[in-house]
Amino acid sequence: MSYNKTEAYNEQITEDLMEQYQHIISRLGEDPQREGLVKTPERVAKAMQFLTQGYRQDGEAIIRQAMFREEYSEMVLVKDIELYSLCEHHMLPFFGKAHVAYIPNGQIVGLSKIPRVIDVYARRLQVQERLTDQILHCFHNTLQPLGVAVVIEAQHMCMMMRGVQKQNSVTTTSAFTGEFQRAETRGEFLNLVGSRLH
Repeated sequence: MSYNKTEAYNEQITEDLMEQYQHIISRLGEDPQREGLVKTPERVAKAMQFLTQGYRQDGEAIIRQAMFREEYSEMVLVKDIELYSLCEHHMLPFFGKAHVAYIPNGQIVGLSKIPRVIDVYARRLQVQERLTDQILHCFHNTLQPLGVAVVIEAQHMCMMMRGVQKQNSVTTTSAFTGEFQRAETRGEFLNLVGSRLH
């Protein structure tokens, strides 16, 4: 019995991308018919569709399908959520962790939806600054909480593999609304992000 992996991709998009990647491989000086490269255009075409699937998803819809009435009114924090994205300037990966908190205002969201929302916006051509804001606004617009906080820490391959080639640099971005604009609440959030309670 042979192994058959099944994934769903748009056939027309896959064919178009395969043709383009075959041309790119050739223009880079390689033989796209070489044994190791024959299936590469198809693999890359499918990989790029997977890595940009966020364009076909709606973060706010994901939250709306798992909102629940609850009178809890303290901070809800999910931290160390791994994320992977593509820099829109060089289409090289950046990756790291996101920390998201909100203070409910009569509505909470299922915890698994928080990482799902991050993936929706990370699986696009991005800059870290915009990604941070998009996550923040998604939670703010749907839950209408008393406040939202988002911090992302990421390493960028465009800084590590090319350009300045700095291997240990980490970029941190943050965005806050509502109660998190108060120094006391923001400080509590940042302390929790930095602590190891588990």
